[in-house]
Amino acid sequence: MSVYNHRPVVPPAQSRIVELLEAIKGEFDQLTQDALTCRSQRDEYEHKMNGQIQEMNVFQQNLYDLERTQQAVKKQYEEEIARLRQQLEQARAGHPPMSSGSVPPAQQSHPSQQHSQPAPPNIGPASNLFGGIMNSQGNAQGPPGLVAPPQMVDPNQQQGQQHMGYPNSPQAPSSYPNGASAPNGPPPSQQQGSQQQMMPIPRPMSGGSKMTGPPAGNGTPNGPGTLVDIDPESVPSNMKIEGGDWFALFNPKAQRFLKVDLVHTFDHPSVVCCVKFSMDGRYFAAGCNRATYIYDVATAQRVCVLQDDNVGKENDDLYIRSVCFSPDGKFIATGAEDKLIRIWDISKRRIRHCLTGHEQDIYSLDFSRDGRIIVSGSGDRTARIWDMAEGVCLHVLRVNDLDQKDPGVTSVAISPDGRLVAAGSLDKMVRVWDTQSGTIMERFEGHKDSVYSVAFMADGKSVVSGSLDKTLRLWQLNTDSRGYGNERGKGPCKQVFTGHKDFVLSVATTPDGSWVVSGSKDRGVQFWDPRTGQTQFMLQGHKNSVISVTTSPSGRPLFASGSGDNRARIWSYEPI
Repeated sequence: MSVYNHRPVVPPAQSRIVELLEAIKGEFDQLTQDALTCRSQRDEYEHKMNGQIQEMNVFQQNLYDLERTQQAVKKQYEEEIARLRQQLEQARAGHPPMSSGSVPPAQQSHPSQQHSQPAPPNIGPASNLFGGIMNSQGNAQGPPGLVAPPQMVDPNQQQGQQHMGYPNSPQAPSSYPNGASAPNGPPPSQQQGSQQQMMPIPRPMSGGSKMTGPPAGNGTPNGPGTLVDIDPESVPSNMKIEGGDWFALFNPKAQRFLKVDLVHTFDHPSVVCCVKFSMDGRYFAAGCNRATYIYDVATAQRVCVLQDDNVGKENDDLYIRSVCFSPDGKFIATGAEDKLIRIWDISKRRIRHCLTGHEQDIYSLDFSRDGRIIVSGSGDRTARIWDMAEGVCLHVLRVNDLDQKDPGVTSVAISPDGRLVAAGSLDKMVRVWDTQSGTIMERFEGHKDSVYSVAFMADGKSVVSGSLDKTLRLWQLNTDSRGYGNERGKGPCKQVFTGHKDFVLSVATTPDGSWVVSGSKDRGVQFWDPRTGQTQFMLQGHKNSVISVTTSPSGRPLFASGSGDNRARIWSYEPI
């Protein structure tokens, strides 16, 4: 054993821990310093970015101001050029020059030069299903929508026909009774010379005889975009008509039978969703946001404004999607987004009935010729037949096809004899029901997109439909043999009308059965020959989608258009 006690020399444990803590502290301080540096750099970058964003906003606003100024100057130059061109053409033709301020037709044909207009809310069970259908300008007013007017009626049909299968009620007169005018409302029509029935427009036939319809097979079918794509300046003067802010182009491939002119323009504070004439043609109604406006057709004076002040707040939207006069002109039905059908007494300016039962917006209404029933179409996938006298629902016409995802009813029309109801729906189909039994009679399938409007022809033997597939179709009804069936019909399509550049939003027919009228998102109205499928003329007279078209059942040959540009316009169409 050694005298020396040898022990290993090691540092104390406490001093080693202190050294490790100091190293950790140093690394933590370094990381803290780096984090502070990064934060400072981030704040500096955010400050610079905010400054650049502000500069870009200022630049963007200046660019918008310059664009508006440029558009205004461009419009002034175009108006002056158009005025000078018209004066030159009229001087060559030997006519006195027009006053200044006219707008060239070419300007109306380019959507990029039009001002944005507010659009009505969309159609369908959900609020986002059809956004942008009418909003061709891309404006930020919210998702738009539409409704189509009921079918036009034939005044030559007997109005007092007995309607079987409904409760007894006084028979509606075939014309307004003689009597004094009702205070503050549309007066009953008087038997005056000016209140004659609309006469069919004569057209030449071989042998010098007259006919009320166009000659079959005259010319080639109207191809897609035939008139819409034509430059108005290249059209001969005898094939176009120009107004101050509108123009009409006639089909060079078809014989010209008509002339068209602007009669009245009615401006409104909101989008015009629907338009309709009274049965005698004396009054005209336009449905807008929260209000229905009624005008005297002859004088263009506003007769009254119907508005339910008990509904909602002033800043809430409640678009009137459909309006329809009763045959005697004493009442008007309105359908709106609050699922209610209001029957107004026009002279008293108050609601007579409020029909409830629909579970979605009311998109379409139509009275029967005898005034006993009214039919409604709704986004709740049903059409309903109501008794006008009692205000009760007689039949619920349901769309029960299981293979259809969204069969909401967009448009309804009653046949001239009151026996049938036609309905267009979002599932691309047209259905026909019997009004007495509520039984479905026919299904017409052929459109490639939703059907937004239907109308009966004057003879009640066929139905016209307009669709988002940009076409119209004429369907033959199996009314002679009454051999209705529940199989979907793919063969009864008699005619396909092509030529619109965008969605067909509304269709109507003239009382003599000679013409089909359509309004489209392409801002145009077209008159069609139902026998040949050709366009007679294309009218450009609105700055936004033409949501609704209608024709006057009697009196002077008139039709009307309602648009997203807040305007309703009455036009005349007469033989040349």
